[in-house]
Amino acid sequence: MSIPLAERIRPKTLEEIVGQPHLMGEGKPLRRIIESGTIPNLIFYGPSGVGKTTIARFIAENANMTMYKLNGTSASVADIKNIIAETEMLGGVNGILLYLDEIQYLNKKQQQSLLEYIENGKITLISSTTENPYFYVYNAIISRSTVFEFKPVTPEQIQPAIKRAFDLMAKDLDTTVELEEGVVEHIARGCGGDVRKSINTVELCVLSADSGMGGELHVRMEVVRELTQRSNMRYDREGDEHYDILSALQKSIRGSDENAALHYAARLIEAGDIISLCRRLLVIASEDIGLAYPLAAVVTKSCVDSALQLGLPEARIPLAEAVIMLATSPKSNSAESAIDAALADVKSSGALDFPRHLQNKHFDGEDAAVKGQHYLYPHDFPNHWVQQQYLPDALKGRVYYTYGENKAEQAAKAYWQKIKGGK
Repeated sequence: MSIPLAERIRPKTLEEIVGQPHLMGEGKPLRRIIESGTIPNLIFYGPSGVGKTTIARFIAENANMTMYKLNGTSASVADIKNIIAETEMLGGVNGILLYLDEIQYLNKKQQQSLLEYIENGKITLISSTTENPYFYVYNAIISRSTVFEFKPVTPEQIQPAIKRAFDLMAKDLDTTVELEEGVVEHIARGCGGDVRKSINTVELCVLSADSGMGGELHVRMEVVRELTQRSNMRYDREGDEHYDILSALQKSIRGSDENAALHYAARLIEAGDIISLCRRLLVIASEDIGLAYPLAAVVTKSCVDSALQLGLPEARIPLAEAVIMLATSPKSNSAESAIDAALADVKSSGALDFPRHLQNKHFDGEDAAVKGQHYLYPHDFPNHWVQQQYLPDALKGRVYYTYGENKAEQAAKAYWQKIKGGK
């Protein structure tokens, strides 16, 4: 019983793996790779507790490879070299699979130390990350790997694993575990797509169950509700309430109500969902504050980076700074409106020809009606500006951007009106 239940219940067959039907369903790409027995370098990207480690282990066992596991938060170059040394030993005969969890925490030098060995095939690398690998993983490793995105597991998909967990606990304790109606469904809903959390909750439910006269254990809904009360808030990231909170946060910031914005941010922080909060704040900085205070995007990115590096509970401080700054900043959606108007023209008009003087060629063919590029270099003119056409002929004179009624944009408007002379 010293080994956690979530470890002991890990699937032994493909059929026991729950969730990820877009990857593991019949005929789906990752399943076909596993069944082929030839494993390429892989990157698993997705939230915690959705099966990344489970599937990596299953792949190693199915391919008859020796598996080593490192965590990016604690691994060193020496740890990597020790595993590389095993490739020359007996344990590396069938190949070595290195499962590198949280690869985003390895620095560039540490990631580079793997390149030679994944290139020559001595090591097959399966790495996982909860962050977008295209932002955090060294490009050379991404180019040599296939990226698969894992998604939260639905409550319906988790239920078979929960039932197996209760059965295994009953077998371990050599007793009968009786479940009050609705227990399995409640745990599945309460852990919001995190299989590991669901299994851990099963273990807690059994350990705190009431004992019957015959030694059987009764798991009651009252106890289950107490144990999953926090899990409901922390992990329900796919439900309507999750998106309602994000919507309420953005609308509060857009409405310049810093106190309401802090309330909704606090709910996300208390739920441990700082990823969703960070992403939404980055969007808000450009969508709702925009050119009224362009530095808002820079400050928000800095706060988000600090929060992700710090982790909770300290992450709450830079996140609060970003929320308050955004809520109390002047507002403008002029950039969003401008790009949406431009996109509408592109979608309706297609790829229009653009003026000859903007093209990246300097010699004309015999069929050219007008010879010469005739591009006017703005830096050769006063104030680094000269009147010339930039839009395609079909869109000549089209206006997408309207200056917002705020100090920053009005200052820019006044400057260019002076330079262009009202043109």
